[in-house]
Formats: sequence, C-alpha cells, structure tokens
Amino acid sequence: MAGSDTEQRNRPFGKGDNTFQAIGGEQAINALVKTFYQIMSSNPDYATIWSWHPQDISISRDKLARFLCGWMGGPRRYQEKYGPINIPLVHAHLAVTARERDMWLNCMAQALAQQGHDAELVDYLMHQLAIPAERIRALSEERNAGSSL
Repeated sequence: MAGSDTEQRNRPFGKGDNTFQAIGGEQAINALVKTFYQIMSSNPDYATIWSWHPQDISISRDKLARFLCGWMGGPRRYQEKYGPINIPLVHAHLAVTARERDMWLNCMAQALAQQGHDAELVDYLMHQLAIPAERIRALSEERNAGSSL
C-alpha cells in the first residue's frame, strides 16, 4: 500500500481523475458538502449566504456534490441529472460582492479542514475554487452596476 500512497502524491491534481481520487471519491465529496452546509447554517458569519438557500437544503447539497464530483475529474453527475451548467449565470440573481465570495470560500476552507484532507490538496482546491467564485462576483457586480445606471 505504501507504493500506492506515493503514487497518489506524485500524480498532479487537475489531471484526469487525480483530484477526485485524492479527495476520496463521491462518498468523501458528499461528506464535504454536508460539512460545508452544516458550517454555513450554524455560523452567524455566513448568515448572508445561508439566507440565499432554500429551507430544504437537500437540493442545494445534491447540486453542489454533483458539481464537485465532475469538477474534480470524477463522473459528471451534475450534467447527468441537471444538464450543463454555467456557474456565474446560475448565481447571477444573487448580489455577490467580495464579502460574499470570501464567505463562501472561507466556509469551504473550514469544511475541507474539518474533513482532514491533505494540506497540498486543500491548497490546490481553494486556489481552483477561487476562480469560479471570482467569476460569480465579477458578473454580479457588473450586472448590479448596469442596473443602477
């Protein structure tokens, strides 16, 4: 088994299903998403972004877990159930500023830390997750600036 651990560390994240495998597959992603929403719902620091979710969080959990599964190089579960996705457009109805973007990212960082994932994997994921989070913020602020003219 030690050889497979070394092999796992030597495979670069973002190639094929390396990230998906490194995080532990679908079961680990589902646990991460559950922890993510538990943190968001119980921490008053995240009240703004928590208020954007429906009372029945099961659909949000399903969508995020399915998205992360494919985004990390695993099976494309989101597309199988919901079809194609454009992350910034899906969130375009929300007023996302740098504050809300950072709330979401901080919540995810806490969830990853609670799951005990390798620091190198967490660092990689947080850098990668910051990209769509920033695109959501940029589109939101662009739309809101246009509506105030």
